[in-house]
Amino acid sequence: MTVLDPKPLLEFRNINTHYGAVHILKDVDLAIYPGELVCLLGGNASGKSTTLKTLLGMVTPTTGEVVLDGEVVNDKPTSYRVERGITMVPENRRLFKRLSVKENLELGAYLRNDKDGIAEDLERIYGMFPRVKERLSQRAGTLSGGEQQMVAMGRALMSRPRVLLMDEPSMGLAPALVETNFELIQQIHKEGVAIFMVEQNANMALSIADRGWVLQTGKVVLDDTADALLQNQDLRAAYLGQA
Repeated sequence: MTVLDPKPLLEFRNINTHYGAVHILKDVDLAIYPGELVCLLGGNASGKSTTLKTLLGMVTPTTGEVVLDGEVVNDKPTSYRVERGITMVPENRRLFKRLSVKENLELGAYLRNDKDGIAEDLERIYGMFPRVKERLSQRAGTLSGGEQQMVAMGRALMSRPRVLLMDEPSMGLAPALVETNFELIQQIHKEGVAIFMVEQNANMALSIADRGWVLQTGKVVLDDTADALLQNQDLRAAYLGQA
């Protein structure tokens, strides 16, 4: 269990979000602390993706505050939030498929101008993902799903995030690669990066997380440690397929 800093790195304070007349997020309070790994669980249309988009500034909340390191950032664009330490590994990787692996990685540092630091981070990512280093000149679209996920993680890390948002990191991966994928997520976490992960595979997500939340039709209905959630009978029946 990660020891929590008393000051959250990223917060939702009573967030309500609408798409037109449709009320998506309803009075949501969340707090992500430095260095912890938190997962967000929920069924389809529960509001998980909207949560990530609101954190990143792609969606503006109707009411409430998004707070990054003590600063209310409701009116700040995504680029500002990335500069301040938030980045995301999107669902289905979303690589630039016609660009090379190295070009995709370099795009993760597009807001940086410290050439030496960028070069150091590329080497660090090559060490973390040796398979990626072997394919630097290859077009990203020709990689396997697991390799694309590594590139997507590496691209996100090139912005030197303090909190890494992950949207369904196991989606589309062969079952044999899912466990490897979660081992890589743990490796990133051990380097001190806070991770906020939306994931359908509740068992795997909770097995590596410190804490978890469960969204249901836009409301947080469960908020507890990962261990407690794994033992929660309602959660086991709804999301883990166990009575």
